[in-house]
Amino acid sequence: MSKHIIHSLFQALGLSNRGRFQEKVDAELRTVIQALQEHPEEKVKGTLTLTIDFVKLGDRIDMKPQVKAKLPEEKGFTSTPFWVVEGGLSVQHPSQVDMFGGPTEVGERPRNREPA
Repeated sequence: MSKHIIHSLFQALGLSNRGRFQEKVDAELRTVIQALQEHPEEKVKGTLTLTIDFVKLGDRIDMKPQVKAKLPEEKGFTSTPFWVVEGGLSVQHPSQVDMFGGPTEVGERPRNREPA
């Protein structure tokens, strides 16, 4: 009886879970690539992490692989400064002069001002 001896990690991973693990890794890789391509920033980072646990049980060794994809994070919102004025919030500093008709409400369009 001829024994097939494996010396390649990638060959062993290809055999893991009857090939389903390799399918999972390939799917995660496609997910990371797609997320990088669709991200609006010019430079972003994604990570594909492969972890393999080995457990010796008597004369056998069990190999349990895991794959995790970390996708690039969406850029969050920046902070907006507000000042408390008359019990409400204003984007205009209370000690500065209103040059353009003051702040607008959310969803409100800026007013067209007639020249004086």
